[in-house]
Amino acid sequence: MKFVKPLLLAALLAAGAAQAGTAIVIGGALKTDNDAVWQRIVDEAGGAGARIAVFATAAANPARSGAQIAAALNRRGAQAEVIPVAPRLAGADLAANLADPALIAQVKASRAVFFSGGAQELIVDTLQPGGQPTAMLKAIREVFDGGGVVAGTSAGAAIMSRMMFRDAQDNLDILKGRWRERREYDRGLGFVGPDLFIDQHFLKRGRIGRMLPAMRAFGYRLGLGVEEDSAVVVKGTAVDVIGARGALLVDLSDASSDARLPHFNLRGARLSYLDRGDRHDLATGVTTPAAHKLREPRIDPTASDYKPYLRADTYFLDILGDNTLVTAMAQLLDSPAPEVRGLAWRARPRNGDAAPDVGFEFRLYKGPGLTGWFSGALGGEDYTVLNARLDVQPVRVATPFVTPITAP
Repeated sequence: MKFVKPLLLAALLAAGAAQAGTAIVIGGALKTDNDAVWQRIVDEAGGAGARIAVFATAAANPARSGAQIAAALNRRGAQAEVIPVAPRLAGADLAANLADPALIAQVKASRAVFFSGGAQELIVDTLQPGGQPTAMLKAIREVFDGGGVVAGTSAGAAIMSRMMFRDAQDNLDILKGRWRERREYDRGLGFVGPDLFIDQHFLKRGRIGRMLPAMRAFGYRLGLGVEEDSAVVVKGTAVDVIGARGALLVDLSDASSDARLPHFNLRGARLSYLDRGDRHDLATGVTTPAAHKLREPRIDPTASDYKPYLRADTYFLDILGDNTLVTAMAQLLDSPAPEVRGLAWRARPRNGDAAPDVGFEFRLYKGPGLTGWFSGALGGEDYTVLNARLDVQPVRVATPFVTPITAP
């Protein structure tokens, strides 16, 4: 299944060649018993005895978060130590620690660096103030450029791309264009290269609503939204999906917008849900499903023996709800419907909203290359869905949306 155009392919190949290290992007809410993710970090760093530098820079309680992360890594055989570089670390001299030759040497001697969750703005403001890398950040890049690992969860995942959301919790605000530099968005640290946009807590929090406007604004063609307690391992152009769930791959190579419309709109985006165990190559656009999926028949809506399993009569009134988008994609793949629609809107307009009656209708529809797999082998109803088409159209929503029926 091809996803990228020749010029983008060349750029990705160049970026992959330049990226010597491995980026492990964790969608947040990583459980301590998620062996698939924790052990993969240790293994990628060299296995038993691997030295890992833990940065709890983003954490509200750096001492506690750092200790918990180090303990989880050490239980899998690593030698992880917390680097005391965090604005909220009680009793620490942040400026002195950032420039401490002994701490910098400790980082350089590591084979991996792990960034905790919390507030991603604390990471970039601490390690890259004013866009300028500190000596500590240069040491981290030296580990990565030397073939090491940079892993991060939640806030530690947000900083992986060259641009990131800084503090943008409201998807509808972003869809309506209410976001500002250094407030809702900022420069990231770019460990996944210049051409891939990253977002986290993705399906749980419906963050497709903020990813699409960001990718258009920042000039991205490819984006990966990683779900909670899950991770993507990016090594060169190869992406492995591991953990509890999966990640959404967004491809805007063929997407367009109508500049005449006063609000965000999009036509022709391609969405693929990559489930745990799946592998995708960013250069070739080829997805290889998990082995247990390949033991099942491929679902191809254009095949003569296509027998859809799901019903097709659902209109999703909260397309940005918890995992709703992937549910809609599965329904598109495995039902007779040519399209599935859903609405992003706010039932109770907020004070100061200049467009309280504006919502956005998401239209998923069948197109060339739509295919996928289903398996219940891991105890769930697990789909891989490739090449679903998506349009986003601004719409007027009645305010109030419903009115009571009263007695005559």
